Amino acid sequence: MSREITQSVALVTGSARGIGKAIAQRLAQDGHDIALNDIAANADQLEATAEEIRATGRRVTTVIADVSVEADVNAMVAKVAQDLGELNVMVSNAGIARVTSLLETSVDEWDQVMGVNLRGTFLCYKAAAEQMIRQGKGGKIIGAASIVAFRPFALLSTYSASKWGVRGLTQGAAMEFAKHKITVNAYCPGIVGTAMWELIDEKLAKEEGMEKGEALKKYSEAILMGRVSVPEDVAKLASYLASPDSDYMTGQCVLIDGGIQFS
Repeated sequence: MSREITQSVALVTGSARGIGKAIAQRLAQDGHDIALNDIAANADQLEATAEEIRATGRRVTTVIADVSVEADVNAMVAKVAQDLGELNVMVSNAGIARVTSLLETSVDEWDQVMGVNLRGTFLCYKAAAEQMIRQGKGGKIIGAASIVAFRPFALLSTYSASKWGVRGLTQGAAMEFAKHKITVNAYCPGIVGTAMWELIDEKLAKEEGMEKGEALKKYSEAILMGRVSVPEDVAKLASYLASPDSDYMTGQCVLIDGGIQFS
């Protein structure tokens, strides 16, 4: 059952498609007005998502920004506050993956993954907290970690390192922001049927001498619930973390993986 939210604005980064889109749609269903963000390359998909949410009656604004760039993130938060009045929920969802062995990972590839996944989350947490502190009403900050923040996968070492970083950042931010009535938590998906996991499957299959789809099937055998996750599974957890029901919960990185990894 959705929770009706009164006068709340939620910003979801990386929300043109996949998990970010599902979270934005669910938060709109819950009663939040929505700010959508993605990079310029995904502008058409972002606007299509915005139109879908506007059709439900929620207020929507869109912001093209690169979360790894501090000026972009600060301008994004300022635009959301200007367009929708304030910012109450920040979902730092944007992320990228590179499937390669450490021996074949270049410094530029390492920096790119860390720039989006870890620096981007840091910048979003910081800018959102500054805005929420100015408003004086508290708020909800939610990050995107992963099952690999608990259990790294081979050929995903760089991605795993970035998500372990998000886990530590989330815990530290929770400790610092609690005095401002701001909670900080993260969701940790497992294997999700998204474009990112299609890429991971393709690369893993190639590295392990399999056909496309076989690597995903192999790793999915560990899922107790018997199926690969869909973005809506993660969106349901984000809904809880963004709602008043989670007011007493902070510093947590919650696995939502169908039972692959136990915390």
